[in-house]
Amino acid sequence: MSRTHITCTVNGEDTDFLANPGTSLLDALRDELGLTGAKEGCGTGDCGACSVLMDGKVTCACLVFAPEAQGRDLLTVEGLSSGDGVGGDHLHPLQQTFLEGAALQCGVCTPGFLVAAKALLDHNPDPTESEIRYALAGNLCRCTGYDKIIRSVQEAAVQLRSAT
Repeated sequence: MSRTHITCTVNGEDTDFLANPGTSLLDALRDELGLTGAKEGCGTGDCGACSVLMDGKVTCACLVFAPEAQGRDLLTVEGLSSGDGVGGDHLHPLQQTFLEGAALQCGVCTPGFLVAAKALLDHNPDPTESEIRYALAGNLCRCTGYDKIIRSVQEAAVQLRSAT
């Protein structure tokens, strides 16, 4: 099978990689680009662990073929922090509030929740609790429950609003 050359933007960087036409975007991100933050929880788009932003929209990377990323703008959980990746990273307020609020345990679902929460806060900087729950409804957590996750998103929203 002939591999396809894909050019897109990943976490703000122009990126090229090769993938078989039937390879999922999740597998390409993990295996070709070394971006292992997104996880395969179900492989059917039901859990949200593989969520990335594609052109600003939450997308289950397990349901998208890698060639569909051609020309698109992708953001993975690795793209949330800023810095040089060698101790100089500055966590995104969502990442920081998840840590401080103990909104994670095993961590499988956390990247998907962070990406979905970022998409929400990018479009609605002052969401209600109901709006947060609705925006995160495509993400499943089997460990923590959801209250700490919701509270962490609320706190991140406050911090992001005060920073602007």
